[in-house]
Amino acid sequence: MGLDAVRWGILSTANIGRKKVIPALLKARRTEVAAIASRDADVAASVAAELGIPRSFGSYEELLSDPDIDAVYIPLPNHLHPEWTISAAAAGKHVLCEKPLAMTSAAAAQMVEACQGAGVILMEAFMYRLHPSWLAVRDVVRSGRIGELKSVQSWFSYYNDDPANIRNIREVGGGALYDIGCYCVSLSRLLFEGEPRNVKATVVRDPEMGVDTLTSAILEFDDGVATFTCSTRTETDQRVHIYGTRGRVSVGIPFNIPPDRPTEIYVTSGGSPPVAPATETITFDAADPYTVQAEAFASVILDGARPAFSADDAVANLKVIEQIFAVGESR
Repeated sequence: MGLDAVRWGILSTANIGRKKVIPALLKARRTEVAAIASRDADVAASVAAELGIPRSFGSYEELLSDPDIDAVYIPLPNHLHPEWTISAAAAGKHVLCEKPLAMTSAAAAQMVEACQGAGVILMEAFMYRLHPSWLAVRDVVRSGRIGELKSVQSWFSYYNDDPANIRNIREVGGGALYDIGCYCVSLSRLLFEGEPRNVKATVVRDPEMGVDTLTSAILEFDDGVATFTCSTRTETDQRVHIYGTRGRVSVGIPFNIPPDRPTEIYVTSGGSPPVAPATETITFDAADPYTVQAEAFASVILDGARPAFSADDAVANLKVIEQIFAVGESR
């Protein structure tokens, strides 16, 4: 390619891009934020000026036609992911798309096929799993330090009952499972390194908005069980506990990892539990997970590095989400 840096275009002025991803991209090595697009040219220009982005466009099509853009980041609502990922692929742009990749596994598979056919990289933006703390978690589990992995328990929640908020609009992919439960599914598959052979679930929906507000699932793997609850109507919290035959791991801040403070994981193995377990606290220097993600993406594009996770993983994650909805609402 002969590039020194990946030149990014941002499709949409969504808050996650403005507040988290674009600032992280601006800090990343071998990364340049070249342009941003909105369906409102004035909004695009305002955000570009706010964040120091050189160019702005009043339509997504204009940005995709810019030959000086190598890759696009898509933080659009979930139901728009397929359309604009496929359009970006047709324009020859690499794609980093927010999670979940689509609202169905079939749509996600079409996105993967389009990107493969166009010879561009497609990555789902699950930033947490590239962070040093999660790399360490995987190493601890794989090393056998806690014995054989048997159980993963996770919780992810916040409170939002605003009917105008996109996370409370069912038609565009709102609801707890799509928004945050997808993390719990992802980490369960990540740690067990496989797919669940059986799924049990319960899904509670808001009677007026229609989105799921409290979803719990049991995912049965060949070697153990993952359980989780996600909610958009409870106190804000997140946690992950991982249990093996000889120990356990707890993750301090598993998902919304802060970019500006150290983070910890806690590894317990031995001692005299539950009163006096032998617990080691492993601390990691501050690292913005979105910056880590951007630099990993740049390495794939510029160096030909193998992606840590294939786009097919996003399809597999959605297949589990579909099972959870189907089972949880079949009663």
